[in-house]
Amino acid sequence: MKLVTLTLLMLWSWWSFEGAVGDPQTLLLKQDCSGFTAPNLSNFNQNLNASLADLRAEVSNQRKHFATSQSTTGTSPVYAMIQCRNYLSNTDCAACLAAADAKIRNCSTGANGARVIYDGCFLRYESNDFFAQIMPRSSILCGSQSADESTAFSEAGQQVLTDLQIATPKITGYYAATKTQVAGGAIYAIAQCAETLTQDNCLECLSNEQTTVQGCLPNTNGRAFDAGCFMRYSETPFFSDNQTIDIAPFLNQGGRSTKKWFIIGGVVGGLVLVVILLLSFLIIIPGCRRSQIPKRVPRGNILEGTQLKGPTKFKYSDLKAATKNFSEKNKLGEGGFGAVYKGTMKNGKVVAVKKLISGNSSKIDDDFESEVMLISNVHHRNLVQLLGCCSKGQDRILVYEYMANNSLDKFLFGNRRCSLNWKQRYDIILGTARGLTYLHEEFHVSIIHRDIKSCNILLDEELQPKISDFGLVKLLPEDKSHLSTRFAGTVARNHKWSKEY
Repeated sequence: MKLVTLTLLMLWSWWSFEGAVGDPQTLLLKQDCSGFTAPNLSNFNQNLNASLADLRAEVSNQRKHFATSQSTTGTSPVYAMIQCRNYLSNTDCAACLAAADAKIRNCSTGANGARVIYDGCFLRYESNDFFAQIMPRSSILCGSQSADESTAFSEAGQQVLTDLQIATPKITGYYAATKTQVAGGAIYAIAQCAETLTQDNCLECLSNEQTTVQGCLPNTNGRAFDAGCFMRYSETPFFSDNQTIDIAPFLNQGGRSTKKWFIIGGVVGGLVLVVILLLSFLIIIPGCRRSQIPKRVPRGNILEGTQLKGPTKFKYSDLKAATKNFSEKNKLGEGGFGAVYKGTMKNGKVVAVKKLISGNSSKIDDDFESEVMLISNVHHRNLVQLLGCCSKGQDRILVYEYMANNSLDKFLFGNRRCSLNWKQRYDIILGTARGLTYLHEEFHVSIIHRDIKSCNILLDEELQPKISDFGLVKLLPEDKSHLSTRFAGTVARNHKWSKEY
């Protein structure tokens, strides 16, 4: 009798809520396999096995819920990442990783990238460093049952997801779990980003997920997920109540608690503006004098008015070593702005090194730092990220994230012609449009590209487009490019396009 009672107690404690200890939550949400094969299969498999073994050791021995690993021996490196939901026990995290490890090996032998997403964990490996990367689109899985109080549930759910999207990037570890009471029950919800993302990228990723998963409401549960972040809500608990996090302090930082001060500031600012306009009117009208046309604000003043982070400064010797002395074998291409080389840094990170056309113009020295400062602060999933720069003598070098699939022109006119299907073509068109919209209208100053062509649209390992060479025109000597015009590639004073454009 005692044995029966003990068994029943154990079963009750196991099943009392979904997600309890003993549930690694291995409901498969998504599996993706790359269509490309690693060039050196034997070397690649060795590195893959080593990377996955390192992840298992970190999860099992060091009890980590997030870990990265890289094995870069030889010519076919492997980068890998595991992330468990923080509410899982260490044992369940290890079990989820074991299931993901077995599942991810179902990809074709030598596939140079793959990812598996479960409810409880996420596993990914690639032949390039993807640790700071987010995906341009998210996936969704909605429940089939609608909440009893659908209107109230939808309103509460939208607020929960919005709060998580705001708070999670501000929390160490990029993870938050909440329980919110609603009529007749509660909403359990979590948000999580890969710990290797920047705060801005985490915010951008969760913004996409929030928009996506809200489409599930008023259904009682929903999930949105990609390779960089994860959001889930449910009427049924999938973690225990004592695992929630108070996110209110993170909402108050620029959140709703300061709303009244924004209102007060807006009213005061409006009154001050009215006074200034009246004074200007009184000064100008009596003498009927035309005011002089204001001088164009120098480029540097525009940048001084914003809080921009400076780019990483790379050593010339490091870039020279990474590209094997800018070897022709490492050259990826050459265009109006200069030559681009593939570089492998000391830490194994693969980058694209663009050596700009050099010249003796003082204009280059004057504009280089301000232009690079601006470009390095442009963050969008459809724009190539500038990682840093280098100046040595007359050489000006920019370091970008590496795009595994080179440029679009190779798929349209080169040896990979006709390999894109219509869905991929549509995604490339849409992504390019989004990138241009951000440059022209959504960045805090408008950057006009005006040199969009297939060789300036790069493709990542997922064949998603990223626009390159924006904002570079002012870095060229005047006699080196037909693009050095008044508007091309420059910053506009406002978000209206000039008629001359």
